[in-house]
Amino acid sequence: MPTEISALAREHLERVRVFYDAAPVEPLWGARCYRALLAHYYNLLIPPDASVLEVGCGSGDLLVRIRAGRKTGVDLSAPQIEAARQRVPDAEFFVQAGELIDLGRQFDVIVISDTLNLAADVQHLLEQLHQVARPDTRLILNFQNSLWRPLLTLARALGLKATQPQNSWLASSDVLNLLGLAGWSPVWRHGRILFPFQALGLGTLVNRWLAPLLQWFCLTIFIVARPVRAATGRAPSVSVVIPARNEAGNIAAAVARTPAMGAGTEIIFVEGHSHDDTWEQIQRVAAENPDRKIRILQQTGRGKGDAVRAGFAAATGDILMILDADLTMPPEDLPKFYDVLASGRAEFANGVRLVYPMEEEAMQFLNLCANKTFGLIFTWLLGQPVKDTLCGTKVLSRAHYDRIAANRAYFGDFDPFGDFDLLFGAAKLNLKIADVPIRYRERTYGTTNIQRWKHGWLLLRMVMFAARKLKFV
Repeated sequence: MPTEISALAREHLERVRVFYDAAPVEPLWGARCYRALLAHYYNLLIPPDASVLEVGCGSGDLLVRIRAGRKTGVDLSAPQIEAARQRVPDAEFFVQAGELIDLGRQFDVIVISDTLNLAADVQHLLEQLHQVARPDTRLILNFQNSLWRPLLTLARALGLKATQPQNSWLASSDVLNLLGLAGWSPVWRHGRILFPFQALGLGTLVNRWLAPLLQWFCLTIFIVARPVRAATGRAPSVSVVIPARNEAGNIAAAVARTPAMGAGTEIIFVEGHSHDDTWEQIQRVAAENPDRKIRILQQTGRGKGDAVRAGFAAATGDILMILDADLTMPPEDLPKFYDVLASGRAEFANGVRLVYPMEEEAMQFLNLCANKTFGLIFTWLLGQPVKDTLCGTKVLSRAHYDRIAANRAYFGDFDPFGDFDLLFGAAKLNLKIADVPIRYRERTYGTTNIQRWKHGWLLLRMVMFAARKLKFV
């Protein structure tokens, strides 16, 4: 049930209601152009089959442009809601203030577009939204950059922008702080839109190619957040997928050193066209450890990425882990990754080799430089800190992996390693990524399957491809 708000907050909401009850329901030309741009970015963030709630939907000018399986809008102005019903007949609308929201249902995505500054009590509003959110709900906010305040004031004076009642000017730091106080964990922040008009294609050119490079100067700021959630009572089960090619000397140690986690741990070896006796060793070790749940298979395709996908397809655990068979990432550290997901602190755990000192021969200097460079690029690209993209250990839930696999067509099957496929997929789904530092060890058997220059060029091409899909859109 909705909680009470203060008398001062009620007075503010009443002033806002009176203002919008008398305001035109048809947006100005400039507002229509701007909302069309906003809808473009929202449609990149919202799955087309999602249920969407827009808080402060006004006359439905944004909601009508959003692609979603089910649309719902709330606004405190009855005339605006009536106009929204006419504009978006396939959606449901309710006359409610966000601070007092009471719908009796939950949504996949909650949208607050350019109305956060009109809220009577932003923290209270964000707290109330937990009533209409599930643990996997995404809250997507956009609000205008205070750097644009002089230009927006001028646009209002020239009649290019509608007048508004008294409102706040929240900075990004304010919004991030309020989200934390209200029990929401920010996933990422992006600036969008440098030119709010099409102008014969000029707007598309500027917003697609320049805005990602000048995010701090963009007109509107997008923030995606997820509910902060406590650990559930049920311990999830785990599947550890170990791709193995020419790793015969590491198979026994991989089983012996992989700890039991959660409600049960299965180990899945995926052998990949080895030239040594890796497959024979996998069969022997599995037979010698009947007390461990070990599954074995041989991949039909090529590359680590194909092996990971084959292992994940065969896995039965709630949490899916990748462990490289070279054991340079100590298997004893896997419980750290498990705890991150089981506790709800993040939805994707990414191993990081670049925090603790590593053994002398663990990584060559040029490889170290390349890894640090890719980490900086990915932090910018994904909008979340990702210090090490190429550590082989990646951990996520089965449910989220299934969604990544279902949306793989957006990027295509282009990644022979599997690392980028998962990272890009997680970013596209707005999953919270957490870096988990590990102590990187020297290889004790065999040689690396990585070819520095050939694979480095391939990685760079994949980064450029993903930038086109995630940033320059």
